[in-house]
Amino acid sequence: MASTTDHPGEQPAQDPIKLIAIRDTPLSVDEILRAVGDDAAGGTAFFVGTVRNHDGGADVDELGYSCHPSAEDEMRRIAEKVAAEYPVRALAAAHRVGELRVGDLAVVVGVSCAHRGEAFDACRKLIDDIKHEVPIWKHQRFSDGTEEWVGV
Repeated sequence: MASTTDHPGEQPAQDPIKLIAIRDTPLSVDEILRAVGDDAAGGTAFFVGTVRNHDGGADVDELGYSCHPSAEDEMRRIAEKVAAEYPVRALAAAHRVGELRVGDLAVVVGVSCAHRGEAFDACRKLIDDIKHEVPIWKHQRFSDGTEEWVGV
């Protein structure tokens, strides 16, 4: 009997990056779920980042995201790196730009792998690297009339 690692479903997909996008329209968890669906995946992990109503002890009313023109290319580079490091069956990521309100989706990423642990690890690596490396900046506006740029 062949080992489980010999099965094609245990191997990374040939072209696992299904969706990379920066959008000025609302994001959809369902779109990312559909993009990372794979019959060989036993585990699918997601991260959904939402606009919260506070930061650093201050009430946040709204915020805006802006990005460098290279941001989508940088997201793809990170996705390729994650897909090379983990046995990814499918990967998708979308980040919102423009004006957002509390509760809006700011970023949605999903990764599917043959096993849950791999999916969790790859998803965490994907979102952490996007947050640290992609030139996307957040402009927060607080209830007290102050504002702050984050990531600049």
